[in-house]
Amino acid sequence: MSLLLKNIYQAVTFNDKDEVLKEVDILVNGRKIESIGKNLTVEEGTEIIDCTGLLALPGFVNTHHHLYQTLFRGIQEVQEMPLFPWLTGLYEFWKHLTPEAVYYGALVGFSELLRTGCTTSMDHHYVFPKNQPSTLIDEQIKAASEIGIRFHATRGSMSRGKSEGGLPPDSVVQSSDEILEDSERLIDKYHDNSKFAMHRIALAPCSPFSVTKELMVESRDLARKKGVMLHTHLAETKDEEQFCLDMYGRRPVELMVDLGWTGPDVWFAHVIHLNLEEMKMLKGSGVAHCPSSNMKLSSGICPTNDLINAGVKLSIAVDGSASNDGSNMWEEIRRAYLLNHLKYGYDGLNAYDILKLATRGGAEVLGRDDIGILKEDMAADIVLFDLNDIAYAGCHDPLVGLVTCGNTSLVKMTIVNGKVVVKDGNLLTIDTEKIRLEAHKIASDLIKLQRSLS
Repeated sequence: MSLLLKNIYQAVTFNDKDEVLKEVDILVNGRKIESIGKNLTVEEGTEIIDCTGLLALPGFVNTHHHLYQTLFRGIQEVQEMPLFPWLTGLYEFWKHLTPEAVYYGALVGFSELLRTGCTTSMDHHYVFPKNQPSTLIDEQIKAASEIGIRFHATRGSMSRGKSEGGLPPDSVVQSSDEILEDSERLIDKYHDNSKFAMHRIALAPCSPFSVTKELMVESRDLARKKGVMLHTHLAETKDEEQFCLDMYGRRPVELMVDLGWTGPDVWFAHVIHLNLEEMKMLKGSGVAHCPSSNMKLSSGICPTNDLINAGVKLSIAVDGSASNDGSNMWEEIRRAYLLNHLKYGYDGLNAYDILKLATRGGAEVLGRDDIGILKEDMAADIVLFDLNDIAYAGCHDPLVGLVTCGNTSLVKMTIVNGKVVVKDGNLLTIDTEKIRLEAHKIASDLIKLQRSLS
């Protein structure tokens, strides 16, 4: 199927020349961009969409999330808390997760992401209650397939419970053998390394305070044997830093270097508390910057400019909905811009730089060279924005307006893999009202269950 996006006001390509093209057409053929140019001619039967006055970007790439947390937003017991007590409180609710909850939680999160311009998302799922099937990642992949988003599922894990000095309760941790067996199963069943792949798998032990060093090494070896990427939380809080010093006698980044957990096949979430020498140790690795989560949990500010200068690949992510509390990718970009300027002042990144991190930057962090750029033979993951609203009146630079202005974060259109999945802010692939009602019922039942046991 062919699709012509006709007369686009501006197409921000993020190609190697950093071209911003004006008054152009984009021709989509199947899953890829066929051509970009003025007054393109098309064959009969091609669907034509008038894009007069619209701005086109590659789809946003979200590099860190916990989709199941969409069902655990606004729980009073864990508000106004830093990371460790926040986690300890939420584990008591999360231990009741079911496959159905994971499935609906994913649909809710994916819906928010797609409606706010995200075409590719990862997820870091690491909670596997002992009384539930271990096939929770399968439920997420099912949801991603149904809703039409490009998805990198990471097989998260926790192997160090409270009884062994870790943070999570023993009821949500697994043995290394269980984790590695399921990790290999998921890779063999779902990982697709081909161009334009809709599903990929990565391995993601949760954090230094919830897994053993042995599992980190075993996961590293399995990932590199199978050719998949590695992911974990790192240097998020001072509490984590102290835990690593007490447990291992090493700071978090030093621990990763010791374990062979650096390089182009590794990316980390947060990365706030580290020095310049440690940033150099991470050269070539990736980072998912999560502004809203870091602000809400008072974790600190990611040293974005310094990481870039040290040769670290940087991207933007929404993080889990219980610490954000949304999955609004467009708004996350704005907050990344503002937080960067709070830290670096007039030396901060400009609007174009931030948008590039959210698109091409995210693709590079996830190890992809087929998304994140508007160019011939790249994936047809395209987002259209309508800035013809009073909220943008008086703004003289569309990219600055895209990042700093506006009363809504719902996009005009989201195209994933050549298919229109969002139009005028509405999802075309699922019934969002039906999903909302079912998800909220499941969420309410989970909260009531834990409160009845407390």
